[in-house]
Amino acid sequence: MDTASDSVVVTASAARRISEILAGEAPQSALRVSVEGGGCSGFQYRFDVTRDRNADDTIIQQDGATVLVDKVSLDYLSGARIDFVDDLIGAAFKIDNPHATASCGCGTSFAL
Repeated sequence: MDTASDSVVVTASAARRISEILAGEAPQSALRVSVEGGGCSGFQYRFDVTRDRNADDTIIQQDGATVLVDKVSLDYLSGARIDFVDDLIGAAFKIDNPHATASCGCGTSFAL
C-alpha cells in the first residue's frame, strides 16, 4: 500500500472530526475520500467509512485519523487540502482542490 501523504493534506480540524467519527465505528475503519462523476458541476466528492483497503490506496494517518484515497481519485485530489469547518451555516468537510476550475455552492461538486 502506498503511504505517501504529501499529495493530499488533512488539516488538524479535519483529523479531529474524522477521529471522532471513526471512534464510533468498527476497529480498523477509515474514511475513504473519493471523486466520482456527477453533481451539479461534473464531479463530486464522496466520503465513506470503510474497513476495505485496496493495494493502491494512498493512506493518510494523522492524529488518530486514517484517510484512504484510491489511485484514480488521487489524480483529481493531488495537492488538495481536506478541512472540517463548523460555522454559522453548518459543519462539513471542505476540500480545497487546486485542480477545480469551478465549484457549486454546496462545495461537494466541482468542475475541471
